[in-house]
Amino acid sequence: MSLDLQWIDWMPSPPLVPDDGPISLHHLRSMTLGDPDLEREVLSMFAAQAARLFARLTTLPEDAAALAHTLKGSAQAIGAADVADAAQALEEAIRKGNPTRALAELGCAVAEARGAIEDMLGPS
Repeated sequence: MSLDLQWIDWMPSPPLVPDDGPISLHHLRSMTLGDPDLEREVLSMFAAQAARLFARLTTLPEDAAALAHTLKGSAQAIGAADVADAAQALEEAIRKGNPTRALAELGCAVAEARGAIEDMLGPS
C-alpha cells in the first residue's frame, strides 16, 4: 500500500475568539445590553478613569497595588483585556518590589485602549 503525499501550503486559521483590538466590542455590548448611548458613556468614563489612575500610578504611591487592582476591575468590566492583564501584572510586580517594567507595559496598554476609545467615540 502506498501513500500519495502532497505538499499543502500553510494557511493561517482564524482566531478562536475574534480580536476586537484593545476593547472587546462583544463584551462591551453584552455589559451594556447593546445600548449605544450607555456604551459611549461607559467608554468615556473608563478613558478618564484609566488616565487618572495611571497618572497616580506613575509616582508609585503607597496604595499603588490597590489602584492597579481598581484599574484591573474597570478594564475587565468593559472588555479591555490588555489593560486588565497589565494592571494585574503591575499589582503582582509591586508586591515583588520591581514594578518598573510592568508600569511601562500598563502605560502602553492604557494608551492603546484610550486611543481605540477615542476612535470609537469620534471627536468630542
